[in-house]
Amino acid sequence: MSKSLVAYFSASGVTKKVAEKLNEVVQGDLFEIVPEQPYTNDDLNWNNPKSRSSVEMEDKAFRPAIKEKISNMGEYDTIYLGFPIWWYIAPTIINTFLEQYDLKDKTIIPFATSGMSGMGKTNDYLENSCKGARLMKGQRFPENVSVAELSNWVKKMK
Repeated sequence: MSKSLVAYFSASGVTKKVAEKLNEVVQGDLFEIVPEQPYTNDDLNWNNPKSRSSVEMEDKAFRPAIKEKISNMGEYDTIYLGFPIWWYIAPTIINTFLEQYDLKDKTIIPFATSGMSGMGKTNDYLENSCKGARLMKGQRFPENVSVAELSNWVKKMK
């Protein structure tokens, strides 16, 4: 029997809302990717090139530390991976998360939130971080996405 994980990073709470709705659909385990050093509003100011998020995204090799690790990652077959879109890709903390685990033979299904941006080159930047896994094409959702819409998307992904 297949076991699913909905893992997400949410800087402002928007992705968390979508992840919780998605988990209602997949009935998996929910895990929040929490940075060791929380992001402040100033850190997230993408208009400031010296803000923490801007500096991190400028250096695609940067890997922000994560507070906790999943001890039973081997139990999951499918990982729904949520995050806000930053600079048309996933924040580098998502790479940190992926690189902590042996993802061989797992299916990674990205989902994202964004005011306007699509998935951009997200998979291009995630691919090297999930070696041995099957990385699916992701989908961006608005904050107010319905459980029914997420359910339809999950059915298409199987």
